[in-house]
Amino acid sequence: MAIKGFSLTKKCDHVAFIMDGNGRWAKARGLARHFGHHEACKRIIEIYEACREFNIHVMSFYAFSTENWNRPQEEIDHLMDYLEEFFQKEIDYLDSVGTKIMISGDLTPIRESTKKVCLEAMERTKGNNAWTINVCLNYGGRDDIVRAAKKFALDVQKGEKAAQDLDESLFASYLYTAGLPDIDLMIRTSGEQRLSNFLLYQNAYAEFVFTDVKWPDFRRDAFVTCLKEFETRQRRYGGLING
Repeated sequence: MAIKGFSLTKKCDHVAFIMDGNGRWAKARGLARHFGHHEACKRIIEIYEACREFNIHVMSFYAFSTENWNRPQEEIDHLMDYLEEFFQKEIDYLDSVGTKIMISGDLTPIRESTKKVCLEAMERTKGNNAWTINVCLNYGGRDDIVRAAKKFALDVQKGEKAAQDLDESLFASYLYTAGLPDIDLMIRTSGEQRLSNFLLYQNAYAEFVFTDVKWPDFRRDAFVTCLKEFETRQRRYGGLING
């Protein structure tokens, strides 16, 4: 579907977002950092709606990394508060339009109230298949790969798999994102230009777009600007254009 005269013609099944700049956005306004995270949650549903209009079926959001435990506990607590608030506010609507909620990451150390809300959202929406929101929570790309390798090794040890069975497709089935398409477009806001341990395996052939816009200001028009940039890219996948 076209928005403001723009139509996306390139295949784009999965967009991933590194939602950066929340703390700096708040600091620039004389606010505590956590107010930036609260505002950031409001952008998720707005960008989700834009993805639906462009028929992008899978969205991954980097909510909390394995390295984010180094932040002050008060900020972590607020982040979890806002994640719970997001699901409590939006789950009825997301479920009603056929959205599946996935969580990528180790929920073991996540506080019980947040874990409960996440697990309930996944259970409630597990039968949906129109759209997917993948929340990367306590997630690290290296951890994901190591975890997958250990799971495969255990299956070999139990005799359920043979080492020679392993190929890229089988390995991907052991990742948190099993069943999801590879990422087509990875967007990072706030001007930083690095992956920060985000979906390393899944980003193998993604197009990267880095924008100076901080995530709390990343509204539909900013997203469309990123899609326009994606539209100009020649996706070779290691090959050559025109042979």
